[in-house]
Amino acid sequence: MMTSYAGYKLNSEIKAVTPALKQATEIGVRVFENSEMKDLENKDAIVVMSFGTTFKESRKVTIDKTVADIQAAHPNTKVVLAFTSHIIVDRIQAKEGIKIQIPEEVLIALKQDGYTRVALTSLNLIPGMEYAYNNAIFDLYKTKFKKMTLGTPLMYWTGQAKQRDDVTEFLNALKTDFPQTGKTDAILLMQHGTSHPGNAYYSVVQARLTELEMDNVLIYTVEGWPSLETIIPKLKAKGIKHVTLLPVMMVAGDHANNDMAGADPDSHKSILEKEGFKVDTYIHGVGENENVRKLFVDRSNESWNALQSATIK
Repeated sequence: MMTSYAGYKLNSEIKAVTPALKQATEIGVRVFENSEMKDLENKDAIVVMSFGTTFKESRKVTIDKTVADIQAAHPNTKVVLAFTSHIIVDRIQAKEGIKIQIPEEVLIALKQDGYTRVALTSLNLIPGMEYAYNNAIFDLYKTKFKKMTLGTPLMYWTGQAKQRDDVTEFLNALKTDFPQTGKTDAILLMQHGTSHPGNAYYSVVQARLTELEMDNVLIYTVEGWPSLETIIPKLKAKGIKHVTLLPVMMVAGDHANNDMAGADPDSHKSILEKEGFKVDTYIHGVGENENVRKLFVDRSNESWNALQSATIK
């Protein structure tokens, strides 16, 4: 497997590399080492960052199971879960009496407990708005520790510059959840969508589906592009009569249960039925897929391996 923290190599003609120019070349797994703390003893932790969900049962079989898999890969290391959605954190505490910390709180607590090196890992699918939050956490807290790393989301590399193709890797893992289809059947993959430029990843996913000869598998988003309305004409042009809706989200939460499969007239299921399609729904988060969880463990291992290597002497 090719490394995920290659970085961008600056032109050799550049003699004075400014801090801004150096930071601009940080791609893949990010690494920061604090020379002022080089003499501190290593005490390591892994922080798993997820948006979170208030759907308790889905949380157990997706997020919690993935964190357990990461912990199993590092049995002697402290692994802590943090939710990036402050609203979800508040709702879970009010409804279940459980306090799940946000990343800021986790890192402050680790610092107080004497941890000196932290590997951050993400349960995000693409480098969108949530991953931008993770990068902000890295930038704001990296100087407080001897060393900090930040892993990539599940889909980051797309086969460019001799890197691996995360998108194809993910689709090959996800397709084990796909039902068998005939010429008049289609699978609609519901993704979240984002106002972040990372929304462009969905076009890459659709292109990879075509390359994998999954011509009747189409992407649409809840809050981005393409929307459901943009693909309905494509379904009709293909002569599709029956569709299966499948959420491509870590958990089967509000979007899957209500926006996608709900009984309201504005749900995706209802809209498609009104358009004359027979509709089935598959209400499971991708975190329930063992093959997908293995990829998340791989991403966390990359962040961990970067934490362990090239330590300041």
